[in-house]
Order: sequence, then C-alpha cells, then structure tokens
Amino acid sequence: MNQKDKEGALPQEASMDEQRQEIWLIRHGETAWSATGRHTGRTDVPLTEAGKLQAEALKRRLAGRSFPLVLSSPLKRASETCRIAGYASSTLFTDDLMEWDYGLYEGRTTESIREEAPDWTIWTGNPPGGETLAQVAGRADNIVKQVKEAGSDVAIFAHGHMLRVLAACWLGMPPDAGRLLSLSTASVSSLGYERENRVIVMWNNICHLPGENCG
Repeated sequence: MNQKDKEGALPQEASMDEQRQEIWLIRHGETAWSATGRHTGRTDVPLTEAGKLQAEALKRRLAGRSFPLVLSSPLKRASETCRIAGYASSTLFTDDLMEWDYGLYEGRTTESIREEAPDWTIWTGNPPGGETLAQVAGRADNIVKQVKEAGSDVAIFAHGHMLRVLAACWLGMPPDAGRLLSLSTASVSSLGYERENRVIVMWNNICHLPGENCG
C-alpha cells in the first residue's frame, strides 16, 4: 500500500522508466564532531583521518559506478567525501543538501541540550535560531523533484539528518519519520521503486568500512 505524503496525498504513479531509477544516498565520513555526538549543522568541520579512510572505503564500495547525476552538499565533510570517493569532477553542489541549521544548539550534544530542555529531540523541538523541520523538508522536497526530473540513477553526498528527512519525503511519509531511520557516517543507502511504489532498497550499509564484520 502506498504511504501518504505529509499533505495526505499519494505520490503520483511512476512511469516504467522511473521505476528503474535508483537514488544512492552517501553520508559523509567521520568528523571530530560526529565522533563525539555534537550537532553539526552549518559549521564547516572537515573529515578526520579516520573519516578520510572511510571515504576511501566508499570509493572501493562504489567501484567507479557511473551516475548521470551526482549531487552534494557544499560543506567540506560532504564535498571531501565526494571527492575522495571519485566523483568531484561530475558533481553539482546545492545548498538544498546542507545539514539542518541547528541554530543555538550548534556544536552541542543532545545530553547537554536536555539539561535545559528535558526530553528534547531535533524531531520534536525546533532548535532556537535554526531551521524548523518543515523548512528542512522543503529543501528535501526540492531534491526529490530534481531527482525525479533527472529520470536516471543519482548519487547524493550529504548529511545524516538531511538524508533521513529526504528518505521520508521520498517515501511520501511525514518528515519526522526520519527519526526511525538511523544513519551511520560513511554509510551507503539506496531508494527506488518496487513496481510503482517508492521504497527503500538498501539502508545504512557499512559493510565496506574498516573493522565492520557483515558476514
């Protein structure tokens, strides 16, 4: 059964060509802030050495796969992951893929924020001075529209919360359903179709990363 989108309307039925389309979501490699659980929105934090190794592992995982369209956030951690993975020369950078603007909560952990706002989560409480969930979903909808217009396989290099909201919007679910979709650094996921229905094909695959045993 099709999932309804946030306005309650069913996604339009996909054509046969669209049903062959796959959208690959690649989260950037580790940063010093992601390793310690700090909310990293617009602060342009680079990859750690471990993050660069993760990006090298992504290059091997993708193995030079050709994507007619490659999109990336312009922030260093995403663009650097994209470059190391081997897609810098063909990438279109878009601000629509930037991470959630956490406002006054930028750089803080959830535990620290909950000292003043008990039970707070990014999914239920808009960060003061930052973006609302609806604003993030609006940017995600722009990407979904761009992907649909491309009509071909697409690779997207971006950020944890942004990609989770994007996946929810692809499925026609409310954007806060992204809270159910955990996403690790340097993970590979893919969206696509089962017949006319938009689906998750693969989610949060990290078997390519050093030290991961997926046997």
